[in-house]
Amino acid sequence: MTQFISLFQAAIVFGTVILFGALGEILTERSGNLNLGVPGIMYLGGIAGLMGAFFYEASTSTPSPVAGLLISMLCAFLAAAAGGLIFSFLTISLRANQNVTGLTLTIFGGGVANFFGGSLNKLAGGVGQISVAVTSSAYRSSTPLADFGSAGKLFFSYGFLAYAAILIAVALHIFMSRSRMGLNLRAVGENPGTADAAGISVTRNKYLATCLGAGLSGLGGLYYVMDYTKGTWANDGGIESLGWLAVALVIFATWKPIGAIWGSYLFGLLFWMYFYIPGLNRSSQELFKMLPYLVTLAVLVVVSMRNRKENQPPASLGLPYFREER
Repeated sequence: MTQFISLFQAAIVFGTVILFGALGEILTERSGNLNLGVPGIMYLGGIAGLMGAFFYEASTSTPSPVAGLLISMLCAFLAAAAGGLIFSFLTISLRANQNVTGLTLTIFGGGVANFFGGSLNKLAGGVGQISVAVTSSAYRSSTPLADFGSAGKLFFSYGFLAYAAILIAVALHIFMSRSRMGLNLRAVGENPGTADAAGISVTRNKYLATCLGAGLSGLGGLYYVMDYTKGTWANDGGIESLGWLAVALVIFATWKPIGAIWGSYLFGLLFWMYFYIPGLNRSSQELFKMLPYLVTLAVLVVVSMRNRKENQPPASLGLPYFREER
């Protein structure tokens, strides 16, 4: 039972990181933009939030957990949204290729984050010496219900962002399926020409969705730094690998926020399962880490076969077209 609880907790924490990244990308792709810069944007959110908390705590002898939390969240969201703004300007205003721009943004974000992360480590006195204990503990504080036996450990022992991610996914689902603005956004993503003829501002919707989506993805990087790694910075490529898993999760969830919730936890379960199976060698462990990607490929095959069988175009599933306007 103890091993199951540990695996479940690891899956939730791991899944929350990629859930934020996936929700931001779902919002972006619903507007018709395919942003492959999610890993770089998560990098920007993570390092900006960490720097904000570090300099705040260093500036006062009695730092407030609430102030540190708000400062780090604001820094992370704004830095990630700035990355989304760069992507929007290049792809929407300048009509640059989305794939190339997204991949470039991933490289750019990783380079910027690791540069400032290394500088922050040096400023703090060495790797692992960054002190944001007050802010990090605010992110990792569990609910009072966590002490109520196994059920408490399974469902109530996580930081507030784990629950916020679920609420955001539900709110995003309602927004895109029930609200007028959400339906307009989907119309822009599926057929921008028709949306423009109906009086919907295509450019404005694309800019807003891409920037806000990037801000959401940036919270995934912040959660990784503050909760997953407990307020430290390491140039190990961890955020980048989770960023690509977030992109895979968007496909796995077929662009549905609710599907991304359970999909993210399934990815976390599959990714960490090897750690709880005895007798595995290094090669077997690496094969287990491939499971989330293999499951995504299986979903793509099933969806494609169903479309072909029913002779339905992608739009019948509500999936966005990624057509670049010329």
